[in-house]
Amino acid sequence: MFKHLLVPVDGSDVSKKALKEVAKLANADKAAVTLAYVSDPLPPMVYSDSTMGYGVSQKDHQKVCAAYAEDVFKNAAKALGPGIKAKSLHVSNTNLSAGILDAAKKAKADVIVMASHKRTGIKGILLGSETHEVIVHATLPVLVLG
Repeated sequence: MFKHLLVPVDGSDVSKKALKEVAKLANADKAAVTLAYVSDPLPPMVYSDSTMGYGVSQKDHQKVCAAYAEDVFKNAAKALGPGIKAKSLHVSNTNLSAGILDAAKKAKADVIVMASHKRTGIKGILLGSETHEVIVHATLPVLVLG
């Protein structure tokens, strides 16, 4: 049915669980898989593990983001299993949903397969959902795994 799946990953448990379903889909359709990680290009004022409260340069921030993305991709590839050779794509964007859509375009995917974090209550009302944003603005199908 689909030839190229774009799968946004973030290292969360929800994302990891969804990868088992992605593997089934990819195997069933013999589809290519591209894993996408979106990082914020702007460095934070202070990293949370800093006890000294030092600022972070743009260059250092990019290195940290790239290293974290590689770790996320490595773990996601393990979760997909040895039968799937996934490509990886690290995108920088201040808007997560826009970054996912940009990654889908760059990868030339024909479907976005993503997990939903299912915000509920007041968080769901105030913050909305990145998954919802992707669905609303996508020009290709979006398959949401719960």
